[in-house]
Amino acid sequence: MELTTIWFLLVAVLFTGYFILEGFDFGVGMLLPLLGRDDRQRRVLINTIGPVWDGNEVWLITAGGAMFAAFPEWYATLFSGFYLPLLLILLALIARGVAFEYRHKRPEATWKRRWDHAIFWGSAIPALLWGVAFANIFRGVPLDADHEYVGGLVDLLNPYALLGGLTTLGLFLTHGAVFLALKTTGDIRHRAGTLAVTLGAGTAVAAVAFLTWTLTIRANPAAVVLAAGAALALLGALAAARVRREGWAFTGTALAIALAVATLFTALFPNVMPSTGDPAGTLTATNAASTPYTLKIMTWVAVVFTPIVLAYQSWTYWVFRKRIGVQNIPQH
Repeated sequence: MELTTIWFLLVAVLFTGYFILEGFDFGVGMLLPLLGRDDRQRRVLINTIGPVWDGNEVWLITAGGAMFAAFPEWYATLFSGFYLPLLLILLALIARGVAFEYRHKRPEATWKRRWDHAIFWGSAIPALLWGVAFANIFRGVPLDADHEYVGGLVDLLNPYALLGGLTTLGLFLTHGAVFLALKTTGDIRHRAGTLAVTLGAGTAVAAVAFLTWTLTIRANPAAVVLAAGAALALLGALAAARVRREGWAFTGTALAIALAVATLFTALFPNVMPSTGDPAGTLTATNAASTPYTLKIMTWVAVVFTPIVLAYQSWTYWVFRKRIGVQNIPQH
């Protein structure tokens, strides 16, 4: 297997891990005003992701770094052409991170309410825009022969991309609700489980429509199998959530996200960013890649450090695996 293919797969794996892990973070943040009826309940919701949310964002940093080092042409075209939506994602993530750290600094209800708004919007905006961005990467955007983006913001807000954004928004909401049902006790657990089924029904419709549309743009047999697997995994997750099997439900939503992302990357390869304008502008895993020597060095670095990072993050989840409820939150 060529090094360009290996690094294409690694970038796909990193983004898949990011969407699975940060996906339930986003879902919890968006569900904060809905499931948190008072301050103690909202603190329960925040504490379910408190020990892990910043570690989950490392997957995005690593994916961006891998793309920059392995496929600099892809990175340059993507981050220049998608500058505004990616900037909005960055600002939302910054506001969200600051909110987690500052919400508890003062006891006033108004103070906490403002940070709760930051957590909600800091979760909802990336959840929507990541779907818009990846749908455009897959569908293709106007590129010239020099691989420069020649479209505008309106070109990125096409119907397919907007459906992609609604799909990721729904998937992360459902994923977050299932995660809360898995990690909490009492009333919050019950309401989160019920909400997961309700949200999941609408999400399943959007996801099937998006994946079907995706396969009409470009597809191969492997992508068709993966898309079918994503739909079945989501339906299985909803069935498990309905009978309160939270562990299986969470496995199902995580698998649905993983298979949906895998569908996009599988159908996209060997392209990394198709051009809807000049065909010569299409970026592939070959013409967007770094030199073989660079890829070789990076491969050895990844072989050494990736298992260490995975082991540490797995240990973190194991340590904070227990459920929490309002009984674990002291009153102020």
